[in-house]
Amino acid sequence: MKKKIAYDKLVQAIVIAVSIFAAFLHIGNFTVFTIPSILFYAWHLLIGLVLIFLYYPLGRKMKEKTKAQTICFRIIDWICILLTLAVSIYVITNYETYVSNMQNNKLTDELLVFGVIITLLTLEAGRRVLGNVLPIIAIIAILYAFFGDQIPGLFGHRGYSLRRVALAIFSDRGVYGSPIGTSANNVYLFLLFAAYLNVSHADVIFQDIAIALAGRNRGGPAKMAVIASALFGTISGSCVANVVSTGAFTIPLMKRNGYQSKFAGAVEAVASTGGQIMPPIMGAAAFVLADATGTPYSTVCIAAILPAVMYYVCLFKMVDLEAVKHNLKGLSPDMIPDLKTSVKKGIKLFVPIILLLVLMLGVGTTPMVAAIWSIVANIVCSFLDKNDRMTFADLIQGMVSAGKSLCTVVGACAAAGIIVAIFSLTGLGLKFSNFIVQLGGNMLIPSLILSMVVCAILGMGLPTTAAYIVCATSIAPALTGLGIPTLAAHLFLLYFSSLSAITPPVAVASYAAAGIADENPMTVGFTAVKLGITGFMLPFAFTLNTDYINFAFDIQTLLTWLSGLAISYSLAIALQGYIEQKITIFERIAYIGVIVLTITASKLYSIIGIVLFIALYTFRKVQAKKMEKAAA
Repeated sequence: MKKKIAYDKLVQAIVIAVSIFAAFLHIGNFTVFTIPSILFYAWHLLIGLVLIFLYYPLGRKMKEKTKAQTICFRIIDWICILLTLAVSIYVITNYETYVSNMQNNKLTDELLVFGVIITLLTLEAGRRVLGNVLPIIAIIAILYAFFGDQIPGLFGHRGYSLRRVALAIFSDRGVYGSPIGTSANNVYLFLLFAAYLNVSHADVIFQDIAIALAGRNRGGPAKMAVIASALFGTISGSCVANVVSTGAFTIPLMKRNGYQSKFAGAVEAVASTGGQIMPPIMGAAAFVLADATGTPYSTVCIAAILPAVMYYVCLFKMVDLEAVKHNLKGLSPDMIPDLKTSVKKGIKLFVPIILLLVLMLGVGTTPMVAAIWSIVANIVCSFLDKNDRMTFADLIQGMVSAGKSLCTVVGACAAAGIIVAIFSLTGLGLKFSNFIVQLGGNMLIPSLILSMVVCAILGMGLPTTAAYIVCATSIAPALTGLGIPTLAAHLFLLYFSSLSAITPPVAVASYAAAGIADENPMTVGFTAVKLGITGFMLPFAFTLNTDYINFAFDIQTLLTWLSGLAISYSLAIALQGYIEQKITIFERIAYIGVIVLTITASKLYSIIGIVLFIALYTFRKVQAKKMEKAAA
């Protein structure tokens, strides 16, 4: 037992040391010094892989292990760590030689050896932190590179040797390519920012604010879950982490308030998944999107605002109408925290978030610099809070939490880097895109539907970042080739990659929520699809009408926002069949008509749709007030 405790303390000490080094390296690279990109990515991958092998040791899921098994597993873990160090130190100490060899496609024996080692390490790291799906896809891609000459037709190629494959994976097109570069440049600093917000008890404060805002209203707990998950999701970017953190409180509260278990779980899953498309931080995949499209991250955030608002407005209204349907009340007054007190506690969180928005969207600084200054602001504001001051231990804990969160991102990005390398080497991405265009008959709508299906399949069981990278590599050229603007095409793929978290049969957010709700995961998953239906419609809306992702201070933007709100409300009402009481089938059809009219790019049709919505909605509201007066 003493030996076990001593080993755990050793691992903990190394984790803390690596996490502190990671924080100083990444902050320093954008403030005090500048490391060449490939060299910086090598350091980043080294940190990520070492933390993965420490946080996710071999055999961790085995309930009972013999002493011999434990020793064997630990030896394998440390062999993986030492091999990671060997490959990384080679790149770091021989940086100029490495770059020269890559630029000249010089296939040396040492590159072959290190290429094979880093491939195996990346696959194993991905398996430990993400499960089998992504590594299996990567292995299939590697086999395709080897044996593609045996495949006839469109997907065949001339075949590649082990040296060529290893070089591609070990290059800046592979594990040191764009995916891991995005993780190093952008994602880590925002993970650190989110970690310090959590250390400042953001989850509790946001939860209190949500209860104070919505708790008294009908169906208060579910509305509170939507608000809390939207607030927390903007900083976490992880749907499963969001479900687990906020859902542990909101789902039982919703059930006690009278919501069905499947509905309670689905509300939390859909609300948490929306955090990946809600500015300002969104998820790691949004940074990859910005890098892949060459679009400033601030532009991506602005483009995502209206679709994200529509997503949450529709969900909020669905929750409200469910409360109407089952006559569910709000929370009792003794359960409602004081809003002023909650907001006062939250000032230390709002200041860094507002600073982040001002720096990124107002001043136009890079996301990295904005994140660093926001981290500093968060720490300073926390020190000024005499009732809940951040300690030195909290500072260290923030770095450690960021390091642990980094494991998932590095595991996904590094494994996705293998797939991207093979796609680049074999031209599979272009072939796949041509296949979709041909299958869709060069028509936009069929091609979009096919792309949605492929995203759903590729996204099964994958984290959003990995799912998006695979989809962007294989499908984006097809969509842009059909005339869809680059940003709209990539946002289309980002949305469906994100929504795979609530799409059965493999819906990780729905599974996590089902566990808390004590309900069948598939039942929660299908209910989540109904509640998140706006998310499935929006990608088609903004690819066919890009006004939904363009923002300006003009009449067109105002009309688009009014149309968006009308669509969100109409969709919720049409699906639920209620306003203040049950509505007729003809009214539901009329609301579907509102959606069809307002979703188009035509100003005239949008105005007609908005007017029709106001008339329909006002009619029922007036009727409800008359009935209340008559009953009184």
